[in-house]
Amino acid sequence: MALAWFLPVFLALLMIGLPVVFALLFAPGALLMLNGEERQLSVLYRNVYNGMDSFPLMALPFFMLAGEIMNRGGITTRLVEFSQAFMGHLRGGLAHVNILSSILFAGLSGSAVADTSALGSTLIPAMEKNGYSRRFAAAVTAASSVIGPIIPPSGIMIIYAYVMGESVAALFLAGIVPGIMVGVGLMVMVRLMADRYDLPKAERIVQTGQSITPLESVVSWALLRINVAGILYAVYAGLKRPLGISTIDDAGVVTEPNGWIVFAIFLPIAHVIVMLIRRQISEDFRIVCKKAVAPLQTPIIILGGILVGIMTPTEASVIAVAYALIVSFVVLRSMTVKDLIGTLSRSALASSAVLLLVGAAVAFKTVVSLSYAPQILTDFILSLSENPLTLLFLINILLFIVGMFLDAGPAIIILGPILGPIFVELGVHPVHFAIIMSVNLTVGLATPPMGLVLFVASTVSGEKVETISKAILPFLAVEVFVIFLITYVPAISMTIPRLTGFVQ
Repeated sequence: MALAWFLPVFLALLMIGLPVVFALLFAPGALLMLNGEERQLSVLYRNVYNGMDSFPLMALPFFMLAGEIMNRGGITTRLVEFSQAFMGHLRGGLAHVNILSSILFAGLSGSAVADTSALGSTLIPAMEKNGYSRRFAAAVTAASSVIGPIIPPSGIMIIYAYVMGESVAALFLAGIVPGIMVGVGLMVMVRLMADRYDLPKAERIVQTGQSITPLESVVSWALLRINVAGILYAVYAGLKRPLGISTIDDAGVVTEPNGWIVFAIFLPIAHVIVMLIRRQISEDFRIVCKKAVAPLQTPIIILGGILVGIMTPTEASVIAVAYALIVSFVVLRSMTVKDLIGTLSRSALASSAVLLLVGAAVAFKTVVSLSYAPQILTDFILSLSENPLTLLFLINILLFIVGMFLDAGPAIIILGPILGPIFVELGVHPVHFAIIMSVNLTVGLATPPMGLVLFVASTVSGEKVETISKAILPFLAVEVFVIFLITYVPAISMTIPRLTGFVQ
């Protein structure tokens, strides 16, 4: 009886426009009062604080702050110029640039809304000026922005890991390939649409006469060689055992060369490789690439630090903020103290909203568990079929529908504890299911009628949500196809976590 009252109350509150955080608190509160358990109301609101009081969850506001600093520091323009230099010459070039910029921006912000707002304000007018319709430009921007929460760092994956007790690092690594697949799929769709819709032809766009400060030039020079040496070291790490460079005796003692010495040997080799590549490109192209080096170190620092084991995801988020400040204030000199005050204010407001939502959702989950709702839904789902493949198909449809109306964060907190254990019991790896759920609900952000990024794209472009919704349908078809690939081919998301030892 309680559940029969609870669900309509919760949905009714959402439909009348009440913010999700208040619906999450009011609906279970009403449930307790209907059951005559008014004394439990204090438990409900105490759990709001307990839900936010978490060290791992602190990574969320720090990653949001790092993305805000990088965006305010002029990083968006550099990423767009870098993308134009690589992709601008393709048919439908600026659409490809839009998608590639989203992939690169994903490694900085982890937010679909930030992606749509930052890149849309730059690229939508540029695309319209070059002959694209405004609705097409807005649709590409909205569709590609969902890559933001898939490629690490990802806010929704931090939330999922916190709620379900999974490894943040494992989820980050599992999201790399799916995020790239979404981007590549969107580029393929743009190419298929290029001739049919007569998308503008383009030439490689390299800004001429650019300058770079001596400090930024030196920093980029050093970082490029360190990155190339890091790639060589990663290849060496994967081959040292098969080549017999690393051995293990009967006692389990590993014998291999010192890692720092090997890395030092790779540095001059990396210098030679960079110099050979440099000879093949123009001076202007080289400067565009060098100006993108420092900003693009953010995801490398985050993932590299976590993979090497020298920092936790929360510590990595703090390092990301420190690095963003150094780049913006010292290297690029694109921010002032006045800019920082505004950036901190915006980040604080955004972070407080997200953390309050998490706290309310944790309280929501605690109270709903008293109503036996999870058991009822579990029994219902298992009654539909005993075949895991069929159930995965049905759950994808359910998540896709939920994503149309509910933001990814609340949906994960509400449904994760209910659906996760069911599919783990059916043999689905918990990290695999986390990626299925995260990607599906993220795509929901760009899905009509209530997808949040559609409204952001509408605000940025001035185009109606209805017209953007029609134009985005081919891109949504690609993203749904990728979701089912991820669902039925676990290796897509599980290979990197397994190779790095974060998943057994």
